[in-house]
Amino acid sequence: MHPRFAALADTLHSSFVKLTECPPHTGRVRLTIGMPNCGVYLFSEGNDHLYVGRTDRLRHRHKEHWSGKANDAPFAFKLARHATDNLLKGGPTRKALEADPIFAAAFIKAKERVSNMQFRWVEEADPNRQCLLEIYATVVLDARYNDFINH
Repeated sequence: MHPRFAALADTLHSSFVKLTECPPHTGRVRLTIGMPNCGVYLFSEGNDHLYVGRTDRLRHRHKEHWSGKANDAPFAFKLARHATDNLLKGGPTRKALEADPIFAAAFIKAKERVSNMQFRWVEEADPNRQCLLEIYATVVLDARYNDFINH
């Protein structure tokens, strides 16, 4: 392994610990204005860690996952896809799924579910560390709703 990459990888675990030990926020509570912008975040239900993400708009990204339309609620949209078995690549478009009453009901339910999940984060401004920490946390926590499939 290249020494530069190894040095970067060696720092991931301490950030991972900070992420998992962050006091969780739950419900439709807006996060504080003074919180960091850049970071890696985690959605969980108890000890069931479901989704890890990264962003340069942490406070806004939290709300986007459980409010608004499909493009603004990506994790809820993914949960609704799973709930309605709409997982095939090249399947119905987002617009078609939103028009489907069964999917629309599942999407509303998924947004409510996400809004009640525990939300944790760790500050991370460096985009390379963000990317690697997202993957590291996903693997270690077995976050089943993460995928790194190309779209």
